[in-house]
Amino acid sequence: MNQQALAQILIVTASAGLAACSGPEGAAEAEAGGGAATAAAQEPQTSFTYPDGSPHPVTPWGDPDLQGMWPIMHLFSTRLQRDPKYGDRRFLNDEEWAEAQAVLQRREERYRNEIDSNKMGMGHWAETTTRVEAARLTSLISYPPDGQIPALTARGEELVPQFRSDDTHDVFDSPADFDAWDRCITRGLPSSMLPFNYNNGIQIIQSPGYVVINLEMIHEARIVPVDDRPPLDSDIKQWLGESRGYWDGATLVVETTNFNGKVGMTNVGIPGSPRRDTPTTTGMKVTERFTRVADDQIDYEMTIEDPEVMTDKWTVSYPMFLDPEYEFFEYACHEGNTAVRNFIETSRYERGLTPSGQPRE
Repeated sequence: MNQQALAQILIVTASAGLAACSGPEGAAEAEAGGGAATAAAQEPQTSFTYPDGSPHPVTPWGDPDLQGMWPIMHLFSTRLQRDPKYGDRRFLNDEEWAEAQAVLQRREERYRNEIDSNKMGMGHWAETTTRVEAARLTSLISYPPDGQIPALTARGEELVPQFRSDDTHDVFDSPADFDAWDRCITRGLPSSMLPFNYNNGIQIIQSPGYVVINLEMIHEARIVPVDDRPPLDSDIKQWLGESRGYWDGATLVVETTNFNGKVGMTNVGIPGSPRRDTPTTTGMKVTERFTRVADDQIDYEMTIEDPEVMTDKWTVSYPMFLDPEYEFFEYACHEGNTAVRNFIETSRYERGLTPSGQPRE
């Protein structure tokens, strides 16, 4: 199946769901959106160029072509927040880079030794820890200049207890005591666009009037209309929010609002993140910019704003690299997720209860 056909399947599925949620009016809007997409496809752009002046690829309908597999596993050794020793410096110097690479190489060797010896009886699994020269970042955060997530407001501190994961909570009695990722619902935004120890695949697919950002983790597909349709009513809230995109020259700009306020802005699984899930509200806004600067590189930028809980906005910036050989595999989160049950049963045991929550005799 080619990418455009896959994009159409994802889009039709999402449009059907929106129509079902919104009733006849929603269905009419979805149909109208499709018409706008067709109209957009009949008015192709002329040409686009890379920063060096060479031709930028375009789709058959005239949009800048960003399609491909752009995994970000080269970044999971880069901290989200900067180590204070680097100050406002964005990049490692030669000595620091060599030291960082040596640390990663030693870790690779330890992994390889465990796999070869099979001393644990199960090998050892982790994605590559190799970083590329273009990713000499001291942190993923580029703003504020110190590379730190801004302080929480008084309201943000008040909401912290509502955003918890199995790393930051002591008593477990129900699935509600776990965050959305623990429950296999979503990593949310901005976390879905940040690296982790595995499943770092990001695929971009385009179709007239739409861009699809396909995520390996939890296998979520973000359907982004780029056909000037109006935003959803503010009363409609979603786990990943609602995205609208437009082209700024050859740069895809995606603005996402309408969040449900139930997913942390960050979670403890992201290297260099705060040691707690960072709260959000329904007023959060995420603005992303995808700029293809070469055939094999996209410069990505994401700015997060939620003034009710954050004292300032913050921005993540990093390069994405094309890897046509990268593949998505099944993400069977619910099928293999025994952690929720095990945490609850163990927590009850520690409190003198049976697995069902009754007092032990």
